[in-house]
Amino acid sequence: MDTPIITSLLDTDLYKFSMMNYALELFPIATSVYKFKNRGSQRFNQKFISELQEQINSLAGLKITDEEYLHMKEKFKYLTPGYFEYLKNFRYNPAKISIWLTEDNNLGLGVTGKWVERMLLEVPLMAIISELYFTTIDTDWDYNGQEERAYEKVKRLSEAGCLFVEMGTRRRRSFKTQDMVLREFVKYGKENDNSTFLGTSNVYFAMKYGIKCYGSQAHEITQAAQALNSYNHCNYYAMENWLKVFKNLEIGTALTDTVTVDAFLKDFNKKLTILYKSVRQDSGCELLFTDKMIKHYKKMEIDPREKAIVFSNGLNVDKAIKIEEYCDNKIKCSFGIGTHFSNEGFSSPALNMVIKLWSINGCPVVKLGDDGEGKENGDPKAVEFMRWLVSQSV
Repeated sequence: MDTPIITSLLDTDLYKFSMMNYALELFPIATSVYKFKNRGSQRFNQKFISELQEQINSLAGLKITDEEYLHMKEKFKYLTPGYFEYLKNFRYNPAKISIWLTEDNNLGLGVTGKWVERMLLEVPLMAIISELYFTTIDTDWDYNGQEERAYEKVKRLSEAGCLFVEMGTRRRRSFKTQDMVLREFVKYGKENDNSTFLGTSNVYFAMKYGIKCYGSQAHEITQAAQALNSYNHCNYYAMENWLKVFKNLEIGTALTDTVTVDAFLKDFNKKLTILYKSVRQDSGCELLFTDKMIKHYKKMEIDPREKAIVFSNGLNVDKAIKIEEYCDNKIKCSFGIGTHFSNEGFSSPALNMVIKLWSINGCPVVKLGDDGEGKENGDPKAVEFMRWLVSQSV
């Protein structure tokens, strides 16, 4: 290993910190299992496995610096005092991170341990896997044209009025790529009054460039509620639990597709619909989803134009502009765009991978999504059960 890929505890997405705070407050002794899934065709080798292990070991030396700690306390006041004390003493523990090369040269990876202690590992592990793949296996590429492409993207999105956040940490080609992209976005904003670039989900880069950081929660909150509260109506319990920790809902964006949007809407009662400022769409058809949310808000006697949708499902510039035009004067919208910024335009495709929660306290948890069969995550029998349960839910 030449140098560590992850050099700051803040080089991750903001929603990991808020979810870690949530776990610490409500479920501090819950145990978890996470598993890696490669959805793509790329394969690995033993050299990659060896270097990955070195990078994982290097995480043990990371801790939040005094400057980072003060930055977090100043910018994210909704996080609880007890959590800040916990974070001050937090260290990554590489133990119980298992990696191996499968018979078909795929990557096997599992993470076990207390949920609150393992929560932060997902994003840096994925960033390491991606960067290592493109420095040890797929190396026939370069950075030529990256700045120009990034500048053109922010220009087109801004001219179309698309409010957007950069969310490319997990599948970035490299730390350098993400840095280059954000530098161009900031540059465009300084040169043009029409910039619609809102900020990034990456806490480190938000601090570096003095821009806003965004993030609320991911699928694992609703997944965990399946085991910690109830498989039936897990969305309801996840949203109510979130309110217990973050009472003012400064980060009140509800994720809708963990067990399908239709199941979510059954649990999105009048109280929750009023309290949550926005919802996030991460799978399925964006236009159909927009229609469903508008219909729901009207049913709850709420003007849809007072609410917002955050779209984040594998977006690119063209797709975002199309959605913006569809939502115009119907409902507010913004866009979380990741891989299209931090790993697009190269001579080879990005890795299509996830690290998802597999179980809590020994109980299987699943993600269904709204893309139909093939993109579910979890034990196959648990997925089958959840699909049945959702179909029976009233």
